[in-house]
Amino acid sequence: MTPTNRIKVTDLPAADRPRERLIRLGAEALSEQELVCCVLGRGIAGESVLITAQRLLSGFSGWRGIADASVEQLSGVRGVGAAKAVQLKAAAELARRLAQPDGQAPCVVDTAEAAAAIVRPYLVDKKREHVVALLLDTRHRLIRLSPVAVGSLSASLVHPREVFKEAIAASAAAVILAHNHPSGDPQPSEHDITLTARLMEAGELLGIDVLDHLIVAREGVVSLKAVTGSRGRAPGVARRPAKRLTPQGGMHADA
Repeated sequence: MTPTNRIKVTDLPAADRPRERLIRLGAEALSEQELVCCVLGRGIAGESVLITAQRLLSGFSGWRGIADASVEQLSGVRGVGAAKAVQLKAAAELARRLAQPDGQAPCVVDTAEAAAAIVRPYLVDKKREHVVALLLDTRHRLIRLSPVAVGSLSASLVHPREVFKEAIAASAAAVILAHNHPSGDPQPSEHDITLTARLMEAGELLGIDVLDHLIVAREGVVSLKAVTGSRGRAPGVARRPAKRLTPQGGMHADA
């Protein structure tokens, strides 16, 4: 008998192989392991793609973890490599885009609540800090959500050129920034507030309004505009109580 960890797809009866099962029964009939096998295509010498798929699912705690992982993290898994990591990220992004409403009137983002409803699902479960920008037209209709950076929220990482590069390319008139706090606490730091003021100043020079900066966490969403006022503030100025948007959209002030 072939050991479990040496089973190859070709060892399975033709009708039980992931690709053939998808053709015969439809994608909905396949397990996550089988679907990942279909994305990966094949394994490596001496190891079945079934084992690689299971290693990914176990290592990243399921498909959502795989979708949230970086190309570098995925390519570090035995049996994956850069090409297959790109295939996985592309599949995850197509799934995310498919989940977005299509054929509807452009979404108008004119409140912190409307912005939070868009960015929270994208950011709330991330294990590292992610910075995104909602690119808006002159009527504050959403053009698209644009990822800006991943990693520690530092001035060198979140440089104005990275924030506004996509906005300029999309002919956006305004942006709403957002980033997550993996700790779960959305309370803004002094650095968050200083960075927001800096980006607002850069936006003024470029003619692109920075309407708000949201901090997303499991405990809620905080609007920096509500905390600091519409134009930010310099360090050392007493800040207002944080206005926290709950996941249901309500707002309350921290004590």
